[in-house]
Amino acid sequence: MKKIANISILLLLLFLGQVFSQVEGTEKKYIRIGSLQSHFTAYGSERAWTGRYYAGLIWPADYQLQDNAVIKRTWMACEDFTDEKGQHWDKYGLYFVASDVGRTLFPVKLEETGKFDNPTVYVDGNDLTSVYSGDVDYVNPDQIADRIVTNVVNTYMGLTMTRRIYAFSQQYHDNYFIKEFIFKNTGNTDYDDEIELHQDLKGVYISWGTRYSVCREAAKYIGGQAWGERDVPTRRGETYPQEYMKQINESTPISELNYLRCAFAWAGQNKANSYDNIGAPDLLGYGRLTAIQHAGIVTLHVDKSVSDRADDPYQPSTLGWHAGDTYPGRGTLTAGTMKELYYMLQGHPYGGANKGGTNRFDETYIHSLTYQKDPHDIHGDDGGANIWFVYGPFDIPFGDSIRIVEAEGISGLSRKMAEDIGRRWFKAYKNKSDNGPFVLPDGSTTNDKDVFKNSWVFTGKDSILLTFSRAKRNFDADFDIPQPPLPPETFDVSSGGDKIYLKWTASPSENDPDFGGYRIFRAVGKPDTSYQQIFACGKNTNNPEIVHEFADRSAIRGFPYYYYIVAFNDGSNNTDGYANPTGELHSGRFYTWATEPAYLTRPAGKSLDDIRVVPNPYNISARDFNYWGEPDKITFLNVPAYCKIKIYTERGDLIKTIIHDDGSGDESWNAVTSSRQTIVSGLYIAYFEVTQDYTDPETKQVLYHKGDKIIKKFVVIR
Repeated sequence: MKKIANISILLLLLFLGQVFSQVEGTEKKYIRIGSLQSHFTAYGSERAWTGRYYAGLIWPADYQLQDNAVIKRTWMACEDFTDEKGQHWDKYGLYFVASDVGRTLFPVKLEETGKFDNPTVYVDGNDLTSVYSGDVDYVNPDQIADRIVTNVVNTYMGLTMTRRIYAFSQQYHDNYFIKEFIFKNTGNTDYDDEIELHQDLKGVYISWGTRYSVCREAAKYIGGQAWGERDVPTRRGETYPQEYMKQINESTPISELNYLRCAFAWAGQNKANSYDNIGAPDLLGYGRLTAIQHAGIVTLHVDKSVSDRADDPYQPSTLGWHAGDTYPGRGTLTAGTMKELYYMLQGHPYGGANKGGTNRFDETYIHSLTYQKDPHDIHGDDGGANIWFVYGPFDIPFGDSIRIVEAEGISGLSRKMAEDIGRRWFKAYKNKSDNGPFVLPDGSTTNDKDVFKNSWVFTGKDSILLTFSRAKRNFDADFDIPQPPLPPETFDVSSGGDKIYLKWTASPSENDPDFGGYRIFRAVGKPDTSYQQIFACGKNTNNPEIVHEFADRSAIRGFPYYYYIVAFNDGSNNTDGYANPTGELHSGRFYTWATEPAYLTRPAGKSLDDIRVVPNPYNISARDFNYWGEPDKITFLNVPAYCKIKIYTERGDLIKTIIHDDGSGDESWNAVTSSRQTIVSGLYIAYFEVTQDYTDPETKQVLYHKGDKIIKKFVVIR
């Protein structure tokens, strides 16, 4: 019986070990530390659809609706392959899709490590960072990158993919991810550790087609762009084999960076629009450009072979673009579609020459700044077009591997430039007699508003090439880029009656010889807007236990305020100009970004008669002027420190109850009932009842007692 019990325990342990190594295919890890933020899925590739919209690759992450991801289609294929069941395949291929998890794809690892613990951010006692507590599985202070996501997927081919995503928060390197892929012939075709295959893999191709939607916000102005139908995909790097030994730094002219082997995309023209929609101007507002992103991938390294780890300048074997929904065998691959897939991965566009190519799409089909051809007219694919990378062929003997390294990044005009350029274009769009002059990026002028707008939008091509060059320099330097100081470990924002109080604990870098100090930035109205520096100081102390503090006394009552703090250095570790511009560096702003508002609150009211309802009347036509960034806000001023507020209609129906218990003299309401209905025009009654006795903190006089009550009336006009 004892022997049977021991066997049972052993089987249980083996079972538990197998379960532990199996990862749900839909599990995700998030990187949210820089201006580019995204998720990564356990099955080894990403489809960004949430059921309502495409989410991921958010840039710039400071603002809402900036998602740029749609799908990354990943394939691998080989020839002369015999599977674990003994079936021989002339060509064999796999498609990385969620529905194949457990059949041909077996994710066994997905974890994220951090260089340091996330700082904790509080606003009025609320821990804003708790929602991100699951991002990092453990801290590794020896790693250089701020975040590393490690993902391992076994495949039915016996070729195991290990991908590592490296992310940085340094301000010149936070808009790209470096992605390292190791494809090892392990012979493991499922979740467990047993090795099923021991054969060499021949003629291996590895490929992905990536489609962007640049960007989610722009979809309302460019039809079909929600899934990237109007993407213009293009490539660079035709001369890489002749120039790959060239040394580049921050001063290298952008024109010389065209040799980098890369592909990228932006939002193109929809012929259904009667105006030039490049940049997707917000025609419902004041013209702000909503599609300034240029998104893409640059190849940083490809092993020449399993025995030669030097970079192969002739890889990728295919680099260009391909129609997005045109590919062999949607879903399960049959013997026939596997042959078609292999043929496609040899560089032949599936569906014919018009479905893909290695040409520069922009220079081939778009002949001027104001002749923006609809890309759908070229490829005819309702799914849009992907940028297309193929690596191989490789022979990978059992136990050997191939390494591929890329960087994926997004760049383009700043938000301020998007507003300024869009506003000026929109003014001329509305006034047909407005012929400028309009100032171009090189300082010259034009009388054509579309030339003006498009010239600025397409500076994004230079921006993405600069991003790619920084990623290459980072990789070539083994990630040894100048490092910023670490952020403060805690940042605490508290609303107050005469100030908004901010305090923080020391940065762990405060004792570094190059440490400079701290800067606080503030925005008014909403978190996704422009921030202004309002305070700076030195380190002030060599004692990391001493709390630093600042009182923001310039805040105005009734407005929401958002803050973040950064630590900065003096730039003495950033002087050579190789990896990025010289000068001081600061910690990542997203670590301490307070995304909930703080307010300047009034002291508790001293008399029930002093209570005011603001605005009164509330007029829908003036809602944008009532409270900046909070247009539906109705505020009750000079209220008791602790009271109950009940809102009734004129006929006496109770529609909202508010418990006011923060001790201040302010309370607000978003004009929505308890049943989530927006209130209509009419007269409303606000009933205030004191819920506990209150004594003036200075005079010690009792100002009101529990149970005291008063009624106020206000009007809503819609």
